[in-house]
Amino acid sequence: MKPLIDNARSFAATHVAAPENAAAFQALESGQAPQALFITCSDSRVVPTLITGARPGELFELRTAGNVVPPYPSRADDVSRDGSPVSEAATIEYAVCVLGVRDIVVCGHSHCGAVGALVRGEDLSAVPAVRDWLDHSVAPDAALRSLVPASADVAEAVQTHVLAQVDRLRAYPCVSERIADGSLTLHAWYYEVHTGNITAQQPSFDDRPAFGPL
Repeated sequence: MKPLIDNARSFAATHVAAPENAAAFQALESGQAPQALFITCSDSRVVPTLITGARPGELFELRTAGNVVPPYPSRADDVSRDGSPVSEAATIEYAVCVLGVRDIVVCGHSHCGAVGALVRGEDLSAVPAVRDWLDHSVAPDAALRSLVPASADVAEAVQTHVLAQVDRLRAYPCVSERIADGSLTLHAWYYEVHTGNITAQQPSFDDRPAFGPL
């Protein structure tokens, strides 16, 4: 922890106050206008700003276990099935309706623990919150659950899962409205944590996910 604390202590003086950065940071006090909403996993190996080169204020982030996009709650009560507010839905809605992002990226990654646990049928009883999150978020009949992992990186499973999250986003009223008027674009990405390579959804002529170079 010490290196992290040391960097936090010196951040303002060594980075923010640097002549080449000071004006950009000063401008942040007037608000934010991010280019995109980036939805990805909580995994520490995935760093959206490092991957994209985004500077402060350019990328709005939503990170969840397994880069899950929960179903949009009913308009009647705006809560999840157990009666609690859905913070993920609130983040997406704020990004689209208030910040006006023009792009949403859903980015899965290789060697994903959440997706790997699902396709391998792992016992998650020791982490009941994780188990319940995945059970709630990934339907029993989801295509992901029927896949047999062909490699340790669970690439096909992660890509299938990413596409399912993009489809779920389309069911959000704010997202569907913006797609319909041409002011919002959705993107499906796959990131390899060990190579840094990123691929994106490509046109496919069968039911298998097709990802290729950006």
